[in-house]
Amino acid sequence: MKCFLIKLLRAVLHLLGKKDKIRIGILISGRGSNMEAIIKGCKNGTINGKVVIVISDNPNAKGLEIAKSYGIKALYIYPGKYKTKLEEEREWEYVKVLKHHCVDIVVMAGFMRIIKKPLLSSFENRIINIHPSLLPKYPGLETHKRVLENKEKEHGCTVHFANEVIDGGKIIMQAKVKVLPTDTQESLAEKVLKKEHQILVKTLSMISNGKISYETLKEPIVYEPDDKIL
Repeated sequence: MKCFLIKLLRAVLHLLGKKDKIRIGILISGRGSNMEAIIKGCKNGTINGKVVIVISDNPNAKGLEIAKSYGIKALYIYPGKYKTKLEEEREWEYVKVLKHHCVDIVVMAGFMRIIKKPLLSSFENRIINIHPSLLPKYPGLETHKRVLENKEKEHGCTVHFANEVIDGGKIIMQAKVKVLPTDTQESLAEKVLKKEHQILVKTLSMISNGKISYETLKEPIVYEPDDKIL
């Protein structure tokens, strides 16, 4: 019934030449700093959307309490017995909750699980992920460590549409940082995390305002602090 009423409201708004806010569902595993950046972006109007549900695979995730402090429903859903992926039955439970909240787009904001058909087919081309490297370089874990070991001159982060390939899918936006001789894994992580917040908010701003979609995006967007994308 809730989703029916939302569709009805959107039909009315469309007739009036207006657009409803997009409904965002966020998946997290830990502290939720990217999640909080999205929440703030919605509240200050940068993103024409609202976070309607936050789900974690970790019952002790700090992000759950942060979401609740903003008045957003946040819950833990048991992921199953595996450490790196969701059991199929449990993944369908995630889908059920997201659909119950009439989510338009799902954001994997530090969600440390591989997703499969249940989520990918239920939200086709409507799941985005943030990854701390300049994909396709360094998919997977320990990106900062590998960047330093390989003596890279630049590093960064990527927002992309999720698909069945780990850290694969169409790249939406990237931001770069310089790797300095004095950098450590910790200092790199800190620099990259700031960029993650920025490009996640920028991406969702563009999606929520109809400036990009999976179908219309032709090439990755390179984020610059003083760009004119918004």
